[in-house]
Amino acid sequence: MTRSCLSIILAAGEGTRMRSGMSKVLHPVAGLPLVGHVADAAAAAGADAMAVVTGRDSEAVERFVAARFPAASFHRQIERLGTAHAVLAARDAIAQGYDDLLVLFGDTPLLTADTLRTARALLGTGAGVVVLGFHTQRPEGYGRLIVADGQLHAIREEKDASQAERAITFCNGGVMVLDGRRVAPLLDAIGNDNAKGEYYLTDIVALARQAGHGVVALEADASELVGVNTRVELAEVEAAWQARQRRQAMLGGATMIDPSSVFLAHDTVLDADCVIEPNVVFGPGVRIGTGAVIHAFCHLEGVTIAEDCAVGPFARLRPGTQLGQGAKVGNFCETKNAEVEAGAKINHLSYIGDARVGAGANIGAGTITCNYDGALKHHTDIGSGAFVGSNSSLVAPVRIGDGAYVASGSVVTEDVPPDAMAIARGRQVNKDGYGRTVRERNAAAKAARSGKA
Repeated sequence: MTRSCLSIILAAGEGTRMRSGMSKVLHPVAGLPLVGHVADAAAAAGADAMAVVTGRDSEAVERFVAARFPAASFHRQIERLGTAHAVLAARDAIAQGYDDLLVLFGDTPLLTADTLRTARALLGTGAGVVVLGFHTQRPEGYGRLIVADGQLHAIREEKDASQAERAITFCNGGVMVLDGRRVAPLLDAIGNDNAKGEYYLTDIVALARQAGHGVVALEADASELVGVNTRVELAEVEAAWQARQRRQAMLGGATMIDPSSVFLAHDTVLDADCVIEPNVVFGPGVRIGTGAVIHAFCHLEGVTIAEDCAVGPFARLRPGTQLGQGAKVGNFCETKNAEVEAGAKINHLSYIGDARVGAGANIGAGTITCNYDGALKHHTDIGSGAFVGSNSSLVAPVRIGDGAYVASGSVVTEDVPPDAMAIARGRQVNKDGYGRTVRERNAAAKAARSGKA
């Protein structure tokens, strides 16, 4: 029987150490805000509902999450009185009666769905509370997990720990998975009898044990539980995320010549047998097909590359670009909203925007589609097998027919019929001896200027 699951994401942290005007959970890792990574992990772990507790910059956080998860509910924590207080801000969602509750933090983007699924499975064996912990050789500052006979007996904050307890290297990661059918009275029983007068979710461990519920500590990799509070930590988490995803991509069959110089987005898809050369950056929305080669120093965002294509080096492919099988976009080229069909070639120094390039067409060096008139964008259609000579400007809207030729240096403003040749340039005129006249005139002007100086 499938267990229902509610993820409660605590995204109310101020994050003032980020020195930023926006909520820390909106800062991106791999092009996706921190809270987006957490929400994705929860959804992949089987959460069928999501409650997000917000604080600072609530509207911006809610807009982002709602766009990604339309069914999410939002709950504002007006006062910040501890983690249990934050969870209870979502009391209405909890009251709907879910089997499992995932209590997550919006600034831990490395948390994986696999770990959350494992924690949920422990609830299925009878545990009432599962606490995620990690081992570290530098436990200073963390709460220690006191485990005996397979059960978690307590979470001891460092200031309250004995000398023996401080030597424990198993530490609290903050994330909890709770039995939703038994959690309400435990949450209500958490008090604020402490120096700060706050309600701590960690107190639920002792309360659950008193109620006779099993309490388990699940070890996770320390990196999964790292939170972000500063720009330094943001960069460290980015590096860890990139290293993990590069490894997964290579284990999946992609080749990276210099993995550390390749930067992936949260949704990059690299099919088996593609090759990624050094210094390539993928923005969101990129898929690279089998056998494709992305040469060095390329930037791709919002593009789909089919099998056996070649891109770069030094190419920029912008959103809306689609390359058909065996197509090529060469060095120092830029494309945007361009459909480049199978076998077509845009070899070098060209800009193709808001266009279709038909199968087998050839775009010469220095060609541009003039797609913007200062107010609107217009489309250029280049037919199959067409040949566009170097240094040509195609002024959209314009159509180049199948098999047509455009002479080098042309400025094309009218449609070119199939199999026709367009020559749209001024007629060349040679003036015998005039080159010498120009040189002598320039030399005299330069001498006169030097004399005045």
